[in-house]
Amino acid sequence: MSRTTMTAVAAAAVAVLAGCGTGAGAVPGPGMMNGAGSAGYTYSGPTCATPATLPGHTVTVMLADAGMGSMMGGTAPLGAPMMLRSMPATVAAGRISLVAQNRGWRTHELVVLPLRAGSVAGALVPGADGRVDETGALGEASATCAADGGDGITGGAVGWTTVTLPAGRYELVCNLANHYADGMHQELDVTAG
Repeated sequence: MSRTTMTAVAAAAVAVLAGCGTGAGAVPGPGMMNGAGSAGYTYSGPTCATPATLPGHTVTVMLADAGMGSMMGGTAPLGAPMMLRSMPATVAAGRISLVAQNRGWRTHELVVLPLRAGSVAGALVPGADGRVDETGALGEASATCAADGGDGITGGAVGWTTVTLPAGRYELVCNLANHYADGMHQELDVTAG
């Protein structure tokens, strides 16, 4: 391949990657949901869709990472900007379908953990493997373009799970290595009615 051809191919790749976070398929960044800027997060439209109907109330959970490119692989470093945001953050008790939209480059997942009385989201201490203890997990969305457990939701894809939750406080987390410590956690409040 000639140098001119290689330069043209590289320029085309940069143009495609630059468009991933903008245009018709883009969605607001986490800051845009609360009135601030997007804080460097890259978002692209989903590559697959959830079923047209899911049981119970639906909670959409956005998973994302900032300042990372599609060539990033392996374990996420500590201090990498990542986020997990549920919309809404409060839902009525009963059957709840959690739809995890991975709008970042890295693979992510969604795990539902009970939140102990007096505790706050983000207070768990990850182990040496960069993960928190999942004992007592109530559900997981970690399959690309499918329901329930798998190997993780790849960038631009969705996964979902349906759980039955009584009134209480829960913590939604991404429990891949270092993702929790990098900010991928949020409280979900389930009300009696």
